[in-house]
Amino acid sequence: MEEARIMQRESGDRSPRAVATTGAPKLLDRVRHVIRAKHYSRRTESAYVDWIRRYILFHRKRHPSEMGATEIGAFLSWLAMNRRVSASTQNQALSAVLFLYRDVLHLNIDPIEHVTRARMPVRVPVVLSRDEVARIMKNLDGVPWMIVALLYGAGLRLQECLELRVKDIDLERRQIVIRRGKGQKDRPTVLPTAVIEPLSRHLDAVKRQHLGDLARGLGRVVLPFALDRKYPNAASEWGWQFVFPASRVCTDPRWGPPTRFHLHESVVQKAVAEAARQVGITKRVSPHTFRHSFATHLLEDGYDIRTVQELLGHADVSTTMVYTHVLNRGPLGVRSPLDRL
Repeated sequence: MEEARIMQRESGDRSPRAVATTGAPKLLDRVRHVIRAKHYSRRTESAYVDWIRRYILFHRKRHPSEMGATEIGAFLSWLAMNRRVSASTQNQALSAVLFLYRDVLHLNIDPIEHVTRARMPVRVPVVLSRDEVARIMKNLDGVPWMIVALLYGAGLRLQECLELRVKDIDLERRQIVIRRGKGQKDRPTVLPTAVIEPLSRHLDAVKRQHLGDLARGLGRVVLPFALDRKYPNAASEWGWQFVFPASRVCTDPRWGPPTRFHLHESVVQKAVAEAARQVGITKRVSPHTFRHSFATHLLEDGYDIRTVQELLGHADVSTTMVYTHVLNRGPLGVRSPLDRL
């Protein structure tokens, strides 16, 4: 019965016989339910559901309970050899499929053997010089400039910056508190002095927009977990509003009433790419590059690596150590023997 429901979902069958099989939750709906119960991010939910769907389609819509380690190995090998995916992509697919068996179907999987694995490359992060950062920022304005200023000035991840709430900004103490960062961890970081004045003006404009929304019977924002039930009025309060809200109010059936979500990440990504192109920088620049540059420039200034680790929110100092490798290159690193001739 459940196999028929999966086939119906993937093929778009809407016949009376197919509709009659929809009494119990569909498999992918069960996956979504478990993911949300575990408070995984919406990105993780989207990625896992997509990989599980691909896994089922790869094996011609066989139900996963009828398959096991052999079929998982075949799928992973196909991804590496035929689709030539990266190691991180292959690992993500494996995590999604194992989540299906372990947390949704509650089935034990034998060791997965004879799998062609994509090689995990060892990469040095792309780091901009201080001059390159300044040149890119001169070609940005408005909200993209402010976001990049926080990425570089506070070492934020892009998603962490977009998910900032008004209450997380302390202008007097010059501090930002990151809530539920990577690994569901909170951490404080520095608020750059150079951004305080423009950020204050920006928040004034956002507050006027919020008051206008309230006057129209809107003004709600998405709250994490069950806070909307614990604090029924919090969704409309100023402190819970996003620092960088979207330009339009949207309706998502998952969240109920119309809400104003945060700015989409693609807005910043496109602005950064265009600014880097305009100033002639050939490095592959993304918003995350400014976080790498933040860490490297702090180490260049002589800050302790443990301090940098805490500001970045790394669980292990070995992750932060990658920036010492970058630090040993260029004008501050090893001097070439050619330059001594």
